Amino acid sequence: MTEYNPKLIRNFSIIAHIDHGKSTLADRLLEATGTVTKREMQEQFLDDMDLEREKGITIKAHPVTMYYNAKDGNRYQLNIIDTPGHVDFSYEVSRSLSACEGALLIVDATQGVQAQTLANVFLALDKNLEILPVINKIDLPASNPEDVKKQIEDVIGLDTEHLVLASAKANIGIEEILEKIIQIIPPPKIDPENTLKALVFDSHYDNYKGVMAYIRVFSGEITKKSMIKFMVTNNAYEVLEVGIFSPREKPVEKLRAGETGYVVANIKDPKDIKIGDTITLLKYPAKEALPGFKIITPVVYAGIYPVDSTDFEKLKDALLKLKLNDSALFVEQESSHSLGFGFRCGFLGLLHLEIIFERLQREYDIDIITTAPSVVYKITLVSDKQIQIDNPTHYPDVSTIKEILEPYVKCHVMTPSEYLGAIMNLGMEKRGELKNTETLDSKRLLLTFSIPMNEILTDFNDKLKSVTRGYASFDYEIESYEKSDIIKLEIKVNEEAVDAFSCLVHRSKAEQRGRVLCEKLKELIPQQLFKVPIQAAIGGKIIARETISALSKNVTAKCYGGDITRKRKLWEKQKKGKKKMKEIGKVKIPSSVFTEILKND
Repeated sequence: MTEYNPKLIRNFSIIAHIDHGKSTLADRLLEATGTVTKREMQEQFLDDMDLEREKGITIKAHPVTMYYNAKDGNRYQLNIIDTPGHVDFSYEVSRSLSACEGALLIVDATQGVQAQTLANVFLALDKNLEILPVINKIDLPASNPEDVKKQIEDVIGLDTEHLVLASAKANIGIEEILEKIIQIIPPPKIDPENTLKALVFDSHYDNYKGVMAYIRVFSGEITKKSMIKFMVTNNAYEVLEVGIFSPREKPVEKLRAGETGYVVANIKDPKDIKIGDTITLLKYPAKEALPGFKIITPVVYAGIYPVDSTDFEKLKDALLKLKLNDSALFVEQESSHSLGFGFRCGFLGLLHLEIIFERLQREYDIDIITTAPSVVYKITLVSDKQIQIDNPTHYPDVSTIKEILEPYVKCHVMTPSEYLGAIMNLGMEKRGELKNTETLDSKRLLLTFSIPMNEILTDFNDKLKSVTRGYASFDYEIESYEKSDIIKLEIKVNEEAVDAFSCLVHRSKAEQRGRVLCEKLKELIPQQLFKVPIQAAIGGKIIARETISALSKNVTAKCYGGDITRKRKLWEKQKKGKKKMKEIGKVKIPSSVFTEILKND
């Protein structure tokens, strides 16, 4: 352990577009500083979730403390936070940046500046961080560092005087990056008021230690046995352990101003801790809390229900633990006529939603059904009362609605110029409007669309990638609410509405959506002993219909020869039985049908 000197501490984050080599660069930094031995090393070392490795993305921010012997003869403490690159996790990025003084901006030498690169840089600039640009993957045959350098200057507007050319895979430029971090990124500013102020920027639940809070200390110090207080929740605890991530948890005597680490304080309930809270001493509290984080507003909502109703408590517990890890997740209890008890959950985007579903199934081993994702609509009633709905079940009677507003997003698409026509067609198909076209260089364009949020929820990213052969990237931000003709599409099975299949759609898309759902249900619902009509309806008007034919028994098989009236009698009797069955019969829809339909949605 080195002697404490705040001037020798550097807190920085790594920001980049998804798949630009951020986690690989973090691996090389861990190796170069001897934080991880060659024997322990594995690719994407900080991405310890199976999901992160499979998808090649970072989902959780990971803090690590490294020690580096610089060329100036000093031993520096480098606190790094490896952050996600995807648009849905930008909240995770902004929280991590609040705990730093600087950021490494990684740009791929073959792909150049991408949509998410811009978004993350602006987050860092908002927090007045010092940015060190690094062009990665320069060893690849297709790399073009000169062009990318020009893009960083022209598109982002960053000074490239200290730019480093590197290749994390080939171990090129790693030492230069470490030296530049020390030169460019400032040491932490120490508050002269020596009372403890520590920002909680993340947390996770440990089965043995309870809730672990990840903190950045801004002033004072925190030690084992300290009596601390969380300023927002006003809860007081005794500290059982403080430590750093090196890269695994490593207990230390104390954490001092400028340092990053974790605190264990016998916090048993995940609800007792709020991300963005300030920790101070119980006896000598700070006068005011550090500027925290805004309460994040979910963008996409979906229902989550256990396939087996006995798993409800298990699901509730799992969601609480995930919410602790991910403060952007919104959870409230609800019930559905067809699916039973479950939860309405809010997410920052589709990838966020997909990751939460996968984690529930893998980490907590729960079989779940999810309803189709929807956004929040603002409805003004005839009585001038305003309501917000994200669930088709709460859609009011049409006669009471004055107007409906739906959320629009500003969508930035970066693309090679030859795909302009295809992207404009996709934008029109999604009810979008092209607002602006910027030429970034001879080959690339930045298109700005205004598109209803509802339209980019399902398959916008997939279609964008397929029409541009994977070369385009997009990023979006909520722009405004616009007046729109949104209606409730109901699906009826045997004259009974099934609330799990209902959805809110634009009138122009309702018929097509209704047809598709009816056709899918016809394939998936098993045959009954009577005919089952499947209908898509708007209000009382049926706009699409399919019929599942009845399972029939050949009642005249035993009649051979003889008078035809014998057969007619049996057919008549069968007809009456079918009619009676249709009146009293109920169609039990298997859970696999819900899973299949909602998965395809």
